[in-house]
Amino acid sequence: METEEKIYTIEDIANELGVSKTTVSRAISGKGRISRHTRERVLDFIELHDYRPNVIARGLAQSKTYNLAMIMPMDYTGSDAPFFKECTNGICEIASANNYDILISVMDGQDLSQIQRIVTNRKVDGIIISRSVARSEAQRYLLEKKIPFVVIGRSDLSGVQWVDNDNQESSKELTELMLMKGIKKLALLGGDQRHLVTKCRLKGFLEAHEAQGTAADKSLLFFDVDNYLKVQKSVEESLEAGADGIICMDDSIANMVLSCLREKGIHIPSQIKLASFYDSPQLEINTPTVTSLHFNTRELGKNACLSLLKQLGEDIQQEEYPLNYQVILRESTK
Repeated sequence: METEEKIYTIEDIANELGVSKTTVSRAISGKGRISRHTRERVLDFIELHDYRPNVIARGLAQSKTYNLAMIMPMDYTGSDAPFFKECTNGICEIASANNYDILISVMDGQDLSQIQRIVTNRKVDGIIISRSVARSEAQRYLLEKKIPFVVIGRSDLSGVQWVDNDNQESSKELTELMLMKGIKKLALLGGDQRHLVTKCRLKGFLEAHEAQGTAADKSLLFFDVDNYLKVQKSVEESLEAGADGIICMDDSIANMVLSCLREKGIHIPSQIKLASFYDSPQLEINTPTVTSLHFNTRELGKNACLSLLKQLGEDIQQEEYPLNYQVILRESTK
């Protein structure tokens, strides 16, 4: 007849070995003064009986929750979902491997109430902010409260740890490739100017023109292009100015530009060339397929979590993942 396997507690281990619960805790944590012989007895017993410390009890003993928060922006769109999904997958993979759980929270603009509630109620040990904006009040608040946090994307505040793709250099490389194809007037359509990724991509775009010995046409720079009507207006102005190429700062804008050009009966790439500073599966299956930049988004999430765990004092031996990018040349720039 099979017997149910006993699940040991710290008190059970102490009773079996004839030592105090404090001694068992010290042996497990490696902190505090106990003899080498006693520590080995405790650890041998634990290994033999496959003891797993209760996470809640361990958290109470160390004043930890073993929870991390990922802050998502309220205004993200459906086209942003693949980026956040891949980031989240990377974060969860590293967190789980280190016995942490992830809480997802949503922040509306600069409204700090959600983050304040998380901090005040001590729900998490650290926070990952998944979008970086200039002059971020959330980052200032967390710095003031001395809460460990990491930003995905660059930060313009001193003392903030952040991880990011090389958006500036990659944007410069793709723009240079477009210019070397003989494009004379290149339009740029971008999103929210408050986002630091927008600023980095613009800088790369301008640096590419400078490197090629040509000046970017400032009348062909369009920002805050976040809906179809704005895209349509920007495309019409670009065509009227004689633009023979368009670069979109992300895949969402690129998809809207494609639709707009189709409506106008303008053929890509014979009449105008098109590229995007961010890739997605949609750009790969479009007709025509769209030249774009591909980043290791999952690895970006992994590095953000590794950085936060190191701040929390975890003994992380794992190296950070390389954040490479790839220029994918497709039909839209042939």
